[in-house]
Amino acid sequence: MRRSSFGNATVDRRQVLRAAGLVGLSGLAVVGGVAGGAAVADAAAFVHPGLLHTAADFDRIRRKLAAKDPTVTAGWGRLTANGRSSENWRARPLATVVRGGDGQNYPQLYFDVHAAYQNALRWRITGDVAHGNAARDILNAWSATMTTLTGNADRFLAAGIYGYQLANAAEIVRGYDGFDAGRMRDLLMRVFYPLNDQFLTSHNGACITNYWANWDLCTVASVMAIGVFADDRSLFDRAVEYFKNGPGNGSIRKAVPLRYPGGLGQWQESGRDQGHTVMGVGLMATICEMAWNQGVDLYGYDDNRFLAGAEYVARYNLGLDVPFTTFRWGTGQNCAGREQTVVSAGSRGQLRPVWEMVYNHYVQRRGLAAPNVAAMAAQVRVEGGGGDYGSASGGYDQLGFGTLLYTRDRAAAASTPASGAAPSVRASAAPSRGVAGLSSADAIIPEDSTGANGGELDLAGQQGAGRGGLGAGATAGVVGAAALVAVAAGGALVWRRRRGAGNS
Repeated sequence: MRRSSFGNATVDRRQVLRAAGLVGLSGLAVVGGVAGGAAVADAAAFVHPGLLHTAADFDRIRRKLAAKDPTVTAGWGRLTANGRSSENWRARPLATVVRGGDGQNYPQLYFDVHAAYQNALRWRITGDVAHGNAARDILNAWSATMTTLTGNADRFLAAGIYGYQLANAAEIVRGYDGFDAGRMRDLLMRVFYPLNDQFLTSHNGACITNYWANWDLCTVASVMAIGVFADDRSLFDRAVEYFKNGPGNGSIRKAVPLRYPGGLGQWQESGRDQGHTVMGVGLMATICEMAWNQGVDLYGYDDNRFLAGAEYVARYNLGLDVPFTTFRWGTGQNCAGREQTVVSAGSRGQLRPVWEMVYNHYVQRRGLAAPNVAAMAAQVRVEGGGGDYGSASGGYDQLGFGTLLYTRDRAAAASTPASGAAPSVRASAAPSRGVAGLSSADAIIPEDSTGANGGELDLAGQQGAGRGGLGAGATAGVVGAAALVAVAAGGALVWRRRRGAGNS
């Protein structure tokens, strides 16, 4: 045993070394090498650990703490001050978890999931086996006990949010002595993934536009995270495909249906309230970061479309004005029409620990301009985690601690995804442009939408899209103040402006 340089933690070198080079659940060995700061893995295998955090990430954090970097040290202080990160936390597992309807008891699950994650972080950063044991014991208790996740439609939210969070906690302690990874895989595949699958397939029998973006996003995050932890490539690929072309509101062109000059993209839930909008940004960032760590660039997909959406949400929550186009969609089983004509001020300015991940990718890792995201990240800094933002479920929708976990020096050259695999999509090396710099990718707008402020974006009546998915001709939208240009790649794309659409 030896003492950690980060306090009085007891460090077991064997545990630290064991965690540095792990073997996947499928038996495929993972190469733990580093090249240019990026983890390298066999193309056929997943990088492990490789969800929100890689071995290289933990190395960077340890170096910054050892160098007494003030920002990362402050982030470490937020983690160690959180009661859920205590090595004395004891799990209270349930056989049946209920979210929505009678008999709700799901807070017991998210309290323990966050305790497992936070203790796992403290172990991986310091090697302190007391925290490793705590994380292991919490996860083992739940995988040995839980058999059912139920409730009303909110059960799908629980399956998505806590599915991706459980997988992330488990991924960090993968290979730890006594951790039953196989049993955790069974829990995720037997209880959580079937609900994820059911939701993405049928959307609970509702109109495809009925559920807000965050429902899709948490589900996609869960499918992706479970896929990596379980070494199931089909799940990972399914999540990537849904992000790009899925029919629901969480796919990238539905979550950010319109782009405006100046690098802004209207978020699908902006007319609802800002709490859920910021939640959506955090969930999309989670998906993008996990994919990046497996060699797939979703951050840069569709000319950095996520960045445009994040800039829009950040700008409005900083108290600044944003454009808004009337948003129409269908609800219920029959796609009954509804509309939002203005951006919602509900929960405006709400602080959630989601911005450091976005800022450190686009600005520090990629070298792009993101002034609103940067300002919002500075406002939220130093980010905490579950338990620091209230006891209600919204305070646990994100794993947090981004100041500690994602702070990085600005790269001299734009980084590439973390694995050795080639990224599957083009990542733009330039920030979003204004009207004068519109690209062909920017200029595509939805067929049934207008392209001016006060116009109309109509997503109603898409009942038939529920099980299909969009093909290569899926539309992406941008609104130009001076002109609207329609561009089609490989075929005709029709657009039209409807007169008098205004604030109807």
